[in-house]
Amino acid sequence: MAPPDPAEVVLPTGPTAPGDVTRLLQAARAGDRAALDRVMPLVYQDLRRLARRQLARERGSRTIQPTTLVHEAYLKLAGNAPQAKDRAHLMAIAAHAMRQVLVDHARERRAAKRGPDWVRTTISDAVFSAELDSEGLLALNDALERLDPRQRQVVECRFFAGLDDAEIAEALGVTTRTVRRDWVKARAWLNRWLGEPSSS
Repeated sequence: MAPPDPAEVVLPTGPTAPGDVTRLLQAARAGDRAALDRVMPLVYQDLRRLARRQLARERGSRTIQPTTLVHEAYLKLAGNAPQAKDRAHLMAIAAHAMRQVLVDHARERRAAKRGPDWVRTTISDAVFSAELDSEGLLALNDALERLDPRQRQVVECRFFAGLDDAEIAEALGVTTRTVRRDWVKARAWLNRWLGEPSSS
């Protein structure tokens, strides 16, 4: 499935009913590929906001534009979107796709400049305002891959999608208490991991 052309994306002209995205995602999970095509215009602006949030943290010259990030993430998302139960879950899947795109671009930049392999960074509750260069992003990605899968999803939803605890809980099908507990554990582990250069 090709990503939508910005000039061809037809945005809804009237208000979107709260359950529209959920109903279309249910139809997509049931095998209706056209339903997924109808979901994308409804969430396109959300995906662009998500992309702008990610790129606002990028330190140095920007190497990818929000529209490009949305489209590259959409290519990754198209195969997984039918798994989404609702808008929050779709945004969590999109956050993972954008993380993959940004990490791919960071690897390309590192390969091009052949810079150092380690940059110290810290994960905190103020993480949404943190700036990461390509090395910091790669260090974070390596650390995320070592986390428990649900803790990794919590960090992705929080760091990459900017979702709050309630939205993350809804997307992952857990309680907000579980989300907070996973965030505290993941943050502590990541800060220990990122606080020391890797020996590998």
